[in-house]
Amino acid sequence: MKKIVNICLVVLCLINSAQAQTAVQFTGLDCNNYPVDLFADLDAGKAVVLEFYMPNCGSCPPPAQRIQAMGNKINQTYPGMVKGYAFPYQNSTTCAYSASWVNSNNLSSFWTPMDSGAYQVAYYGGFGMPTIVLLGGQDHRVMFSTLSFSTSDTTIMRDSILALFGSTGINDLPENVNSFSLYPNPSKDNVSISLEVTKSEMVKIEMIDNSGKIVNVIWDGTINGNWKHNYDISSLAAGNYFIRLSINDKITTRRLNKL
Repeated sequence: MKKIVNICLVVLCLINSAQAQTAVQFTGLDCNNYPVDLFADLDAGKAVVLEFYMPNCGSCPPPAQRIQAMGNKINQTYPGMVKGYAFPYQNSTTCAYSASWVNSNNLSSFWTPMDSGAYQVAYYGGFGMPTIVLLGGQDHRVMFSTLSFSTSDTTIMRDSILALFGSTGINDLPENVNSFSLYPNPSKDNVSISLEVTKSEMVKIEMIDNSGKIVNVIWDGTINGNWKHNYDISSLAAGNYFIRLSINDKITTRRLNKL
């Protein structure tokens, strides 16, 4: 069983269980052995969906599948910015079962399997299965939660996530950036990445795939004025990628079609 640390005192959980307004932290390793840090995700501007399920619960996989379709679609425009964690509702379900639940229900393209969900179920006022919680914002707020998921809830969650991203300016050019472009696009062999900043700034430019995985860090350093970089993409498989610009704690992406 993986060690997931929940920063939640029992008294605090009992106080907040009826109407949790903010998220409770969890850190540690997921059931795929990768580190997780909920607050780091939220501070980076990501939207995080939690589903708490009961083993052998026939009504639990369909909501997860609908949320997965919604989340993956948003990630096509905002790659890697919507994440999902699947928790069992108690602490006795093993990581092996949780990983099997995700894989057997065709949920592995979005949902990260977790174990030890009892604290969080109590904190968010759950026990109706599945319990769905949507978190977002640097204030770590609960944007949506339900104990009886319906199809219309997917639309509510989608609109809440898009509103969150609009309010954080993810698709707008950050301050002190005049332009950010790719040419040619689509491209088969090389793409020219152009950026113009009005003063010296620390800039990170990454290529990421459709799942949000970082393919390459193209630049991580200071840029001042006009900057252009010719990037060789000939070895990449055909498909959609994203060039992600991070500057001044803001994120902007450009879609790149690799022929």
